[in-house]
Amino acid sequence: MEIVSNLSNQIEIAATKISYFLVLIFPFMDKYLTNHPENIMIIVGFGGQGLFAARFLIQWITSESAKKSVIPIAFWYFSITGGMVLLTYAIWRKDPVIIAGQSVGILIYARNLYFIHKEKKL
Repeated sequence: MEIVSNLSNQIEIAATKISYFLVLIFPFMDKYLTNHPENIMIIVGFGGQGLFAARFLIQWITSESAKKSVIPIAFWYFSITGGMVLLTYAIWRKDPVIIAGQSVGILIYARNLYFIHKEKKL
């Protein structure tokens, strides 16, 4: 768990740096962002969940247009990107259940992308 704690601390440092950058863009949010860097991580968590959920929207739209069940390559890219963002959030939270689930998922998504790209090269 020490590795997770170290990674969590690094993520929190990065969130703090991001909050200072965001204050340059949104100066009216100074107290909200700089005094509470965890708010950045909550936004990151929701962003990851949004990416992860968007993959189903992409799959649905693609299947509707094809009039059959289709899993487009974008589904796997949204899966792996959303999974990595959620893994970052889980490490920050030090949540072993989400860490384990997202880690396995990321491996599966990467493997599927590997097969897709390998097939395209043939």
